[in-house]
Amino acid sequence: MKRRDFGKLGLAVSALALGGSVMAAQTQTVSSEKNTALDQILARLTERDIPQHVGYDKRMIALITTATLTALGAETLLADQIRQALAAGIKPLQLREAMYQGFAYVGIARVSEAEKVLAAQMKAVGLGDQIEDATVVNDRDRFDKGLAIQKGIFGEAIDQIHKSARPDERYLNVDLLTGYCFGDTYTRTGLTLKERELLTFVFIAAMGGCEPQVKAHAGGNISVGNTRKMLIDALVVMLPYIGFPKTLNALAMVNEAAPAK
Repeated sequence: MKRRDFGKLGLAVSALALGGSVMAAQTQTVSSEKNTALDQILARLTERDIPQHVGYDKRMIALITTATLTALGAETLLADQIRQALAAGIKPLQLREAMYQGFAYVGIARVSEAEKVLAAQMKAVGLGDQIEDATVVNDRDRFDKGLAIQKGIFGEAIDQIHKSARPDERYLNVDLLTGYCFGDTYTRTGLTLKERELLTFVFIAAMGGCEPQVKAHAGGNISVGNTRKMLIDALVVMLPYIGFPKTLNALAMVNEAAPAK
């Protein structure tokens, strides 16, 4: 008997010894289509289970998901999400602004790529690629308007932070933080202040490793009228995409900023 025949015989004997039989292994299709077991698990979570357990409507779930996938650079999933959101009647302006809210946190590079995905999906459904401009500040007032929003969220402590900034850090920690991070983002139209602060929390939590900023913006959310439940619900929506470690780290920061009563 040839050596390979001995090998086959050995496998058969082993299977029978375990009370089984020699069977062909089950297979799973791996392709670009949404038909794998992983796709089915994601669909079950995002289309059935999670919406039943959070207080957000379809629009807000879509904005949170859009921000999350933008932060992760997950362009294939983002394209699917945008296509579904547009089909549900969610405005392109709101989807773009959900992306734009993150450019000071995850960087313009990530948001620029996400914006291209949005443009492609808009064209695919016959919406063109034009969205109204949401900019309302200019070089003269972006700092002052940003400061007003920054103080509205975090209070008078901002004045002390500006006052104590070291000279060689002032442009970074004062001019850019206030004028760019707040003036160029939070002042934009298309979303409310409460929605923008929630999405800021989403972007930072999705990045991971930024727990001090997660905690700060968890507190910022509470100050603008968002609730602890809204923050936890946002994390539930995000969890399939960012995983448990990032989610639980962010939850710990929510518990510090807004403890359960």
